[in-house]
Amino acid sequence: MVSACRRVGLPIESLAPRNAVPVNLAVHTLILVLLGLTSVISLTFIIERGWALRRSIILPQPLVDSLDHCHTRADVNTVLRFAEHHKETPLARLTTTAVEHLEWAKPDNVEALQSRARHEVSQMERGLVVLEIITGVAPLLGLVGTVVGLIEIFGTMADGATEASKFADGISTALWATLSGLSIAIPSLVAWSIYNKRVETFAIEMETQLDVFLRRQYPNENGN
Repeated sequence: MVSACRRVGLPIESLAPRNAVPVNLAVHTLILVLLGLTSVISLTFIIERGWALRRSIILPQPLVDSLDHCHTRADVNTVLRFAEHHKETPLARLTTTAVEHLEWAKPDNVEALQSRARHEVSQMERGLVVLEIITGVAPLLGLVGTVVGLIEIFGTMADGATEASKFADGISTALWATLSGLSIAIPSLVAWSIYNKRVETFAIEMETQLDVFLRRQYPNENGN
């Protein structure tokens, strides 16, 4: 093919794909859009989970105090009133479940409470999987941008166009894509780690509070 082009007087450069620049531009644009989208999603879930996983939302202090002061069945109504007042919180819902099943045997009540607790923990973990996914996806998108930038660099070198400006543009694209991916992944990873630990801590605290509550309500079954 090269010799044929020389015989007819066509330059060898005419064999290079003419749509390479538009394709590269489209890929660059797509990567930037995806990185921007992941950054918006990450920021949204970081803010939303930070607001939803506050201590006052999970473990309202008035309800915690009422549980601490509940020693007999006569004090249960007071606890139930506080639970009703804070009914939108996980601790209140778990407390209500425990109170509603006080007429059951303790093992049955504990089993019902554990089932409800698993549901509440699952609700607290809602959205954390998105941050975990973004932590893995964002660097890969940055890597794709880096590869595209390197392809563009070597493409210009193959065409004989090795101007410093084009070479620098390719390097810049590659480095900015990598930096963008990491700048999205790192905050997402930090937020995921903090919120995951916070959920674990809240779950342990709720378990402790309700375990003490049930022990007081079943004084004759504490050995079971």
